[in-house]
Amino acid sequence: MNRQLISSGAPWEKTVGYSRAVRVGNHIFVAGTTAVDGDGNVVGAGNAYEQTHFILKKIEKALTEAGSKMEDVVRTRMFVTNIEHWEAIGKAHGEFFADIRPAATMVEVSRLIGQELMIEIEVDAIVMTS
Repeated sequence: MNRQLISSGAPWEKTVGYSRAVRVGNHIFVAGTTAVDGDGNVVGAGNAYEQTHFILKKIEKALTEAGSKMEDVVRTRMFVTNIEHWEAIGKAHGEFFADIRPAATMVEVSRLIGQELMIEIEVDAIVMTS
């Protein structure tokens, strides 16, 4: 079975040894994704909704590159630094997944890799063939 690696081009992917996403067969696994743009800047500092929205657009791009789409997502995992922001995070998540309704998990963690980062999201997708 072929293994397709999808890179976002971030310099730390090679240093750390990971891919933005990996596709094996019809399964796609997207790595923990944060609200950091291509230049290494945090997007939406202090705004959980804005960070979540940016992350999901970044994930959507990785899925597209892997030959998939948001409708193929079967699970999301959200790691948040303050669970009290669940409504803002949930609102952005719902804008992408209201009709798709993947299995979803949201848990509070003590911190993420960058101080301004409020949320990190992973997704798993299965590309359905007809």
